[in-house]
Amino acid sequence: MFIEWIFVISSVLLASAGWISERIVGGYQVPISEVPWQAAFLLNGTADCGAVIYSDKILITAAHCIQNQNKSDISIRVGSSTWNNGGQLLQVDDAEVHEDYSFTKDVVINDIAVIRVKGHLKMGHSVQSIPLAESTPASGSSATVSGWGAVGYSQEVSEHLLQTTVNIVSQEDCQKSYGEGITKSMICAAAQGKDSCSQDSGGPLVSDGQLIGIVSFGTSCADPNYPGVYVNVAELKPWILRAIEKLSCLCAGKV
Repeated sequence: MFIEWIFVISSVLLASAGWISERIVGGYQVPISEVPWQAAFLLNGTADCGAVIYSDKILITAAHCIQNQNKSDISIRVGSSTWNNGGQLLQVDDAEVHEDYSFTKDVVINDIAVIRVKGHLKMGHSVQSIPLAESTPASGSSATVSGWGAVGYSQEVSEHLLQTTVNIVSQEDCQKSYGEGITKSMICAAAQGKDSCSQDSGGPLVSDGQLIGIVSFGTSCADPNYPGVYVNVAELKPWILRAIEKLSCLCAGKV
C-alpha cells in the first residue's frame, strides 16, 4: 500500500512514518479474465501502481499514485495478466485528484483519483468495468484484492497478476492499530499471511462483484497487528461520480 511513495517529495516524510506501499502477499496467479477490471499503472514504463476500469475512458486509482506526476510519464495497460506486455497500452490524458487528499504520520486521507485515458479501451472478455459499491460490507465479509506488487516485505514485484482473499475488519478494530485517524471513508481488511503491499496501490478490493475499496496504505505487509487500509468506495462514491462527470465534460469540450 504506501510508503515507498512514488513521489520523491513525499517519500522522506512517509518513510519517517513507517508506512510502506502495498503489494499482494499470500496470493496466487490469476488470468486477467478473472479480474478484467484490473489495470496496471505504469510510470515511465515500469509498474508503479494499480488502477480499476470504470468505463472505456475512465479508471480509478489512488491519489498518491498520480499526485505530482507528469501525465506524459504515465501509461495504463489493460487486458493482460502481465504488466509489461500484452493487452492494450494507453496514455493518460487527464486526472482529477481529491481536493482534500492529504496524509499524516498515521493515515492517508481521501486517497482517491480518477483518470481519463487518451483514446478508448477496447472492452471485451479481458477488459471490463466493475460497478461501484452502494454500501460498505459488514465486518467479516470476504473480499479479494489483486495486483502486480511484491509478494512480501522488501521482496520483488510480481510479473504476473496475483490475487488473494481477505476479510473486512471493523472500523473499531482498525482504529486499535492506526488510531482514530481511521474514519468511515476508509475500509480495512486482513487475513493471516495475506495482504496487499507495495505497488498494489490504486488496485481493486472487490466483494460480491462490486468495487468496495481502492488499495491505499498499511504498515508492513501481512502484519497481523496492522490490517491493510483501503479507500471506502461506497462512502466516496459521490465524489468519484462528480470527478468522472467533470473529466467527461472536459473531454466533450475538446471535440
